[in-house]
Amino acid sequence: MHWLRLSAAVLLVAIATSVVLADDWPGFLGPRRNGISQEQGLIDAIPADGPQVVWRVRGGVGMSAVAVCQGLAVTTWNDAGKQWLVALEAATGKEAWKTPIGPAYENGMGNGPRATPMIAGERVYAFSGEGILVAVSRKDGTLLWQVDAVGEADAKPSDYGMASSPLVVGEQVIVHVGGAAGAIAAFSSADGQPAWKASAGTAGYSSPTLLEVAGVEQVVSVTGTEVVGLRPGTGDLLWRFPFKTDFACNTATPIAVDGGIFISAGENHGCVLIDLKPQGDGFVARSRWDSLDTKSVMRNEWQTSIVVGDHLYGFDNVGAAGPVTHLVCLEAKTGQEIWRKLRFGKGNMVSADGKLWITSIDGELILARATPAGYEEFGRAALLGNNRQTLTIAGGRGYLRDDLEVLCIGLK
Repeated sequence: MHWLRLSAAVLLVAIATSVVLADDWPGFLGPRRNGISQEQGLIDAIPADGPQVVWRVRGGVGMSAVAVCQGLAVTTWNDAGKQWLVALEAATGKEAWKTPIGPAYENGMGNGPRATPMIAGERVYAFSGEGILVAVSRKDGTLLWQVDAVGEADAKPSDYGMASSPLVVGEQVIVHVGGAAGAIAAFSSADGQPAWKASAGTAGYSSPTLLEVAGVEQVVSVTGTEVVGLRPGTGDLLWRFPFKTDFACNTATPIAVDGGIFISAGENHGCVLIDLKPQGDGFVARSRWDSLDTKSVMRNEWQTSIVVGDHLYGFDNVGAAGPVTHLVCLEAKTGQEIWRKLRFGKGNMVSADGKLWITSIDGELILARATPAGYEEFGRAALLGNNRQTLTIAGGRGYLRDDLEVLCIGLK
């Protein structure tokens, strides 16, 4: 297994291709794709009249969150009959550039592109609602290359749109495409040429991530039917674990938890913590604990849970499409429920400075303590309309959006 011990080398290559400051948030769920910011000294409560609004600008329709890196705030949306990749000056909200990435995407489950762009080095990568992968210049938005990633895989777009946020690892950009040749695909970050495919089947709606588990750096991703670990650079299969969900609705991103990998899905599917045991040139994946079906303690519909210390915090969506949603804290190593805030409502969350920063589907920002002692709230404010995007925390500021506006708020 000597070739598996590439974690340090792979990480160095990944860092070398992307100049990311400590407080940047260059893509979906932050610098480590786990929803956690390392920023400290943030506000301890949301004032009664709301947080400071630094700027607010007109946006467009879409589910993409905001990526912030090297002075730019980047997102995607529908407007004027097209999908746009849009860069704003992070300090002022002034438009820096915008680039069309396809015709407007429309879907009965909500219009506009789904995936969050990724800023890596001098390029920005974006994935359209129908599966067009593009690379543009970070400086001015010039289109460098584009590829019909779904078409190249001889697949068709997922029923609810392509939601896989691009992941850049070394000299490759990775997304979900679906198809018999592989649901996960890597392309050259330099020119968009196909590099490898893995895990045949439906694409699902999750996003790939780079995790170090069992001492090995690996691309971990959940398709519509399974979760897999892949060797960076080649896509060689290291392990797989079945995880088939109704309507292929695996949407949450895998996260590293207590030496294992936590995955969860809605539609009454549930969650599992996977452990890896070395075997040959790969691993055997086994459940350490699981909580499945209608009695599950955690059913992430489209939200990724957060691990803080020894505990998991997340949204448990009850029933098909989750009409009732609870906020839950679990002991990470056992899955034991610690507390449950009943009927909290749908939302997303990230963590910074020992706190949970929650954005509700109704447009509220809610601040709570990340503690197993119980749910403790430190204020909330209505900032936007209906939305499904996570908050981005970068440089002491928060960036969030809905289908009408993009907003920057002060968090210090």
